[in-house]
Amino acid sequence: MAIDITGIEESARPADGAAVLDLLAHRPRLLALGEPTHREETLLDLRNEIFRHLVEHAGYRTIALESDCLKGLDVDAYVTSGAGDLDEVVRQGISHEWGDLTGNRELVRWMREFNADRPAADHVRFAGFDGPLEITGAESPRPALTSLHDHLAAHVDAELLPCTRDGLDDLLGDDGRWTEPAAMMDPARSFGRSPEAGQLRLLADDLTALLEGQQPHLLAATSQEAWERACLHARTATGLLRYHSWMADTSPARLPRLLGVRDHMMARNLLALADRGPTLVYAHNSHLQREKSSMRMGGDPLEWWSAGALAHARLGGEYAFVATALGTIRHQGVDTPPADTLEGLLYALPQDRCAVDVRRLHAALSDTRPEPRVSPWFGYAPFPPAHLAGADGLLFLKDMAQGRP
Repeated sequence: MAIDITGIEESARPADGAAVLDLLAHRPRLLALGEPTHREETLLDLRNEIFRHLVEHAGYRTIALESDCLKGLDVDAYVTSGAGDLDEVVRQGISHEWGDLTGNRELVRWMREFNADRPAADHVRFAGFDGPLEITGAESPRPALTSLHDHLAAHVDAELLPCTRDGLDDLLGDDGRWTEPAAMMDPARSFGRSPEAGQLRLLADDLTALLEGQQPHLLAATSQEAWERACLHARTATGLLRYHSWMADTSPARLPRLLGVRDHMMARNLLALADRGPTLVYAHNSHLQREKSSMRMGGDPLEWWSAGALAHARLGGEYAFVATALGTIRHQGVDTPPADTLEGLLYALPQDRCAVDVRRLHAALSDTRPEPRVSPWFGYAPFPPAHLAGADGLLFLKDMAQGRP
């Protein structure tokens, strides 16, 4: 059915940082900006522009990317102190093979330049909020678990520790048994439910409880920064051990639980960043939406609650989600969207990129709902029209340029 687009253009204005803020009723502690696909420089350029505006005009001081939370510590050290080489820091510190993207390099370069002549209290900060995970597997819990143990061993009485560092090393063993590539497809190849892994989960829980129980002493003996880093290591250690345990599971719950554990780890990191101050979060729409996430893997439908849904459940109005939709990615076979889809309606607007007030868009659509778009390429997820009510705003970009725009 053809949809009359009269009035739809009134819901849209040219997209920039100011337009994004105007979509929101107030400045949330977590402003989540989603993307429908990865590795598109056009999207990263707009993200960088929005973050600069949020920093310069709205008091935001942290950006969190869908990237390894532990590797992100090196990027944060670079932007706050200049430690390391820019290209190496970006290449090694931004995971999922996104360290080679020019938009990510430009983000980190600008952050360092912004901080160079400012006091530490006014620095912009970088964070990864994903676990040390890839779609093909998970890292060893060793770095997170041993860092947590070492922090406690340096500052609390030895008799309070549930184990020694040597005891941890013996249980962890060779990292290769944790990172076995075949374990994602074959639960029998996972080390996650071995007797050693079971003991490590108990020790990680005890170490985390000790960390929390010693908070007054640790804050006095070290610093807020050291405390937050120790908490990050504790969250990561317990989350990774839980993830490895579900990798070894053989029940039908295995894959949805793995997806859910990952987003739960993300959500815990986001909530910690929200405690620090106003933060821009950038990740795939599916990780940030308020609705339940879903996908098909091996032909089976999988559902889980996203990091955004979990963060919203805790933060309420202090969480805002602005999704991104797009028209074409011609270099990936995604051509002009059908006119009866949401993307097709927005593609007819004159702007190359626009910020859409979803409430006014709803009013313009009246009782008519666009058809869901179907992507010919697995790497791009069209925005579901049914999710409009769960978003605080929508960015639309007409065309993705191949390489640099």
